[in-house]
Amino acid sequence: MIATIDGKLIKLDSDSALVQVGAVGYEVMLPSYCVDALAGKVGSEIGLCTMEYYEGTPGGGNMIPRIVGFLSSSERDFFRKYTSVKGIGIKKGLRSLSIPIATIAAAIEDGDNKVLMSLPSVGKRMAQQIIAELKGKLEAFAIGAEAMRHTETKFRPFQAEALEILIAWGEKRFEAMELIELACERHPDVNSAEALVPLVYRLKQGVEV
Repeated sequence: MIATIDGKLIKLDSDSALVQVGAVGYEVMLPSYCVDALAGKVGSEIGLCTMEYYEGTPGGGNMIPRIVGFLSSSERDFFRKYTSVKGIGIKKGLRSLSIPIATIAAAIEDGDNKVLMSLPSVGKRMAQQIIAELKGKLEAFAIGAEAMRHTETKFRPFQAEALEILIAWGEKRFEAMELIELACERHPDVNSAEALVPLVYRLKQGVEV
């Protein structure tokens, strides 16, 4: 079983990546949150925690081996639990993971149907099924989301406004929050979203501020 892949990211599609390891190129299926995290890293060295499965009908004579990749072993462990829910297979599970796993795990632990129903391929009945089968089993995976919410509640109004602007412009929530905190540490006199957002982008680009 291939448990990890470390190599150069050659190509990134909407649901998969091509990773070059020596003379071999591996096609790795990815959940969409991983695709977002790897955007801009084509040509760079990356590492993925992986699992394998066979696609097709047993006995049909056409079983195709597939590799699924994640950013950490914890995320891979979550996916195994998530796809144990009746009605969620590998492909449906990958399609539905459009937001960070910690956020999904927190929603399951909180019994939050609305967050789960916002995921692709997950309707009301499936959301209820996921909560019924997994609630109480995902606390360890939800810790990151709890920390994020705690940090966000400490934001002042202008920081929260800057965060929503950055998210609307395509930035990832957790990364934007970290940059906002860093920018405000370096510039404690900043008190408006209009002044804060440019500082965040300068930090992201590696420009000293």
